[in-house]
Amino acid sequence: MGQNGDEPTVGQLVANASKDLSNLVRGEVELAKTELKKTAIAAGTGAGMFAGAAFLVLLVIILLSIAAAFGLTAAGLHPAIAFLIVSGVYLLIAAVLVFIGRRALRGAKGPERTIETSKESVEALKAIGKGDQEDAIEARPASGVRR
Repeated sequence: MGQNGDEPTVGQLVANASKDLSNLVRGEVELAKTELKKTAIAAGTGAGMFAGAAFLVLLVIILLSIAAAFGLTAAGLHPAIAFLIVSGVYLLIAAVLVFIGRRALRGAKGPERTIETSKESVEALKAIGKGDQEDAIEARPASGVRR
């Protein structure tokens, strides 16, 4: 309360606004950390799938080379046919891993909720700056509330 007991002083209003702004910024940073952690996990999973696919493609190249060598040396070639079948299976597995990895990387998103609440906070601060406190109170997100 202020000096006359009815309204807070300008100093108290500034201190309250500073404290509220500090709490708001801290909350936004925490929300961003949470969202980015989820995105990093999805991106890591996608990158891991691509690494697995690259390893399997390396195996396919080795097996195809051996199969080609057996194919050239043995004209009746039942060992070479076996190597080609195994190489084909590895190639299919690699294609599936690329597909899954691509889907996981598409699922990676930015901190959407943080951006949304930050925009709301800016709108509330603009309303306060214009002197429209009633609209600012409605536009301002409640402190400590996550949407």
